[in-house]
Amino acid sequence: MPTYVYEEIRDDGSAGERFEVYQSMADEPLNTHPETGKPVRRVLQAPFIGGQWSDSAMSRSMADDKKLERLGFTKYVKSADGKYEKTAGSGPSQLSADGPKLSD
Repeated sequence: MPTYVYEEIRDDGSAGERFEVYQSMADEPLNTHPETGKPVRRVLQAPFIGGQWSDSAMSRSMADDKKLERLGFTKYVKSADGKYEKTAGSGPSQLSADGPKLSD
């Protein structure tokens, strides 16, 4: 079932609190808040479409350092001293945020 976003309609017509509701696509849109009874309207938003290139799929696939290295990428992680240390790949072992110098 899809998740719909609603917002309360204040007395002056401006938007109030937003909340989410799981509803069937066949259900009529809500006219009142299910808990407070205040008037609400549905907020139009871009749909979330999962798939091979969605943010969640990419974060799962890019978390694996061995996979990144196999695909030819180099991954750096920022350390406490402000330098970027290599965790995967064949690039330099560190990158400095201070300048263009690269160390092997």
